[in-house]
Amino acid sequence: MAMLSVPLVVVSCSFLVFQWLFHGVSPWLFSWLCPAFVHLPHTHRMEWNARTVSTVHALVVSHFSLYIFLFDEGINENPIWGDPTLVKLNVAITTGYLLSDLLIMFSSWEITGDKLFVLHHLAALYAYSYVLDQGILPYFANFRLLSEFSTPCVNQRWFFKALGYPKTSVPNLANGALMAAIFFLVRLAVLPVYYYRVFGVYGTQAYHLLSTGGRLAWLLSSLCLDLLNMLWMRRIWKGCLRVLHSYRGVRGQPGFKTD
Repeated sequence: MAMLSVPLVVVSCSFLVFQWLFHGVSPWLFSWLCPAFVHLPHTHRMEWNARTVSTVHALVVSHFSLYIFLFDEGINENPIWGDPTLVKLNVAITTGYLLSDLLIMFSSWEITGDKLFVLHHLAALYAYSYVLDQGILPYFANFRLLSEFSTPCVNQRWFFKALGYPKTSVPNLANGALMAAIFFLVRLAVLPVYYYRVFGVYGTQAYHLLSTGGRLAWLLSSLCLDLLNMLWMRRIWKGCLRVLHSYRGVRGQPGFKTD
């Protein structure tokens, strides 16, 4: 229990902070910064607040995970049993966010509910529970958090849509291209590196010291998350093709403008 005390405090604080951001900070901030926000339908304002929280979480944990990935020699040398202190802190922040987001989704399912996101959150929580409880697999848990670099662009795409930006506008096109590129880089292109490290430790003594539950949480959640990312990448790619097709059609019309 002593080992769990600090992570549990961080999880609890993270949960409360993200609930505060959703219910208090985001509505107040955007009512002041973005006059169009107050004229959006209630359903759109709810999702706006949820995506604002998602963006804040992504910016925090993705940069923290990159720092750990580059400078934490312990987990890079021993990806299964390296010192998990920093990783547990980052995972605890994410765990609090995931629990907060699940509460938001379930309490307003018709507005923010998404079965794929629930599956994603539950798979991540299952795997992260082993990190927080046993301190195992810090390298692989941290590697997964690098994928959050793509989230701000995904959310920005929705913000542009809610504000009525045409799909062929320059801001939308630029964000869409950036979103597709970053999503592919941090969620799919890195998979060879991830699984190279997986196979590098598979069957070693360090691997055999893991409990059966720990192995299942690691490998099954990895496969589940990767399948979801492939599905989302397919959606993004199809969306990009539709927008490019529309852009070519609009561009050929008289009086075409890009702003």
